[in-house]
Amino acid sequence: MLWSTLVFLAAAAVNAAPQTTPVKGPGDNSLVRFGCSQVVIERLDPLVNPGVNPSPHLHQIVGGDAFNASIPSTDVSNLATCTTCTFSEDFSNYWTANVYFKARNGTYKRVPQVPNRFFEGAQGGVTVYYLSPGKNTVTAFKPGFRMLVGDSMRREKKGSGLKSQSCFRCFTGPNFEGDNYSPCADPKLDTETFPSGPCLGGIRSNIHFPTCWDGVNLDSSNHQDHVAYPIGGPSSFATTGECPSTHPIKIPQLMLEIVWDTTGFNNPEDWPEDGSQPFVLSTGDSTGYGQHADYVFGWKGDALQKLMDGACFGNTCEGVKTQDFTEANKCAVPNTVDEVTEGWLEQLPGDGSGA
Repeated sequence: MLWSTLVFLAAAAVNAAPQTTPVKGPGDNSLVRFGCSQVVIERLDPLVNPGVNPSPHLHQIVGGDAFNASIPSTDVSNLATCTTCTFSEDFSNYWTANVYFKARNGTYKRVPQVPNRFFEGAQGGVTVYYLSPGKNTVTAFKPGFRMLVGDSMRREKKGSGLKSQSCFRCFTGPNFEGDNYSPCADPKLDTETFPSGPCLGGIRSNIHFPTCWDGVNLDSSNHQDHVAYPIGGPSSFATTGECPSTHPIKIPQLMLEIVWDTTGFNNPEDWPEDGSQPFVLSTGDSTGYGQHADYVFGWKGDALQKLMDGACFGNTCEGVKTQDFTEANKCAVPNTVDEVTEGWLEQLPGDGSGA
């Protein structure tokens, strides 16, 4: 089934039913897709740089209002009072680097995030996916769990490439034109690096987290060693593989999806004279290889396990509470870093080192 058709069917079922009505996928698998508006944009990273204010580079953050320079390793759902996500029991935080346009004259401007398909009420933000192959096949994350995927310092291809882990899709026209394959599976429109030419419908980034856990540690020194990909390597979207003996516990497949409206920056006269693409991550990375994402688990009680065991499809599921964006958009975190991140800037916020 084409990816666009899959999403359309999920959204059509959701939009046609009250929020309390479960939407089920084929068989026992769960494909949960929901939106989270922006909770704050600032230079903090409680995972990699805990307690540091400001951290080296700018992030876009969504989820619960417990986000801060430090987040205690505890049940985050007891710390937060609201969330920007449409599942109102998800107080997790998800964050990635921002994208900036670098003009020919050397100045920078942040590229706005736009609501993803069927989430028109969102304020920027991120689309979150959780996937399970069936009931009792995955173990939901535990309170205090956190992880990081990607390497903000990477600037070149690693081995045969990691496109199945992180990719950019170049939409060919308005209304997500060209969205015909599952994430990172399009041989032409999906690339591990930033697209080389103008994207008439904007750029989407997909980031897949590991799906295997050691079953013991809620975190590790580099925030990566306690999790792993299946024996065969990173799973493609909505698939799973056998976990290694070192990390035997299968966890939900978590994926983040961000859509940037690059259409206002397609004038070739503003692009570099050498014809190279002009977009950079807030780390200063112009390749895209350094795309990365952070996750701090914060679901209330057993809500996520219910989603993974309930054959849920879309953004509703029986027994798990939801809210619409008019309520979610009220949630916010005060900005604590005194700096300008919007408009035309002489340099990127922070040192642009990628750290």
